[in-house]
Amino acid sequence: MKIGITGNIGSGKTTVCKIFETLGIPIYYADDEAKRLMVENTHVVEKIKLLFGLKAYLDDGSLDRKHLGEVVFNSPQMLSKLNYIVHPAVREDSTRWAKAQKNVPYVLKEAALMVESENYKDLDKLIVVTAPLEIRIERVMQRDEVDKEAVLAREKNQMSEDEKVALADFTINNDGSQALIPQIHKIHQELISLI
Repeated sequence: MKIGITGNIGSGKTTVCKIFETLGIPIYYADDEAKRLMVENTHVVEKIKLLFGLKAYLDDGSLDRKHLGEVVFNSPQMLSKLNYIVHPAVREDSTRWAKAQKNVPYVLKEAALMVESENYKDLDKLIVVTAPLEIRIERVMQRDEVDKEAVLAREKNQMSEDEKVALADFTINNDGSQALIPQIHKIHQELISLI
């Protein structure tokens, strides 16, 4: 089975995934793999250079993430165009990765824009990690050393948490009021029972 895990910025997706990893579940981190593909996949690199110009990459060939971020997080159109380039490459890469996983009950694909890109439709189940906006803003400000406005600019490029929860098969509350491990263990047992 292929299970999706998503949540809005600062919800704690990575923390939740690390707990699933301790249960022996392989995780495909789509956002990290997208960054890799934006440097290693020649077709993706060519299309990004055509769209954003040579400034999209530094002299050493690495992605100028700061420059690209400033452009896409302030322009929904440019973000959409970038996603149109990157999402199909990630979808293909994750499918290949999932097929290569052996002797595991299921695999998890983690992505921030899984619902927005409709990639969740390729998966068997969807887990959404939730936390109130103020908590998420505080986490991202600390993690990324950015101000509140920068976090809100990213947040507005995502669907609302309520819309994602409405599509979820499972939700994980990560506001600190409930321990994560019991919630994750319960979902893990339910997924195994479906096999």
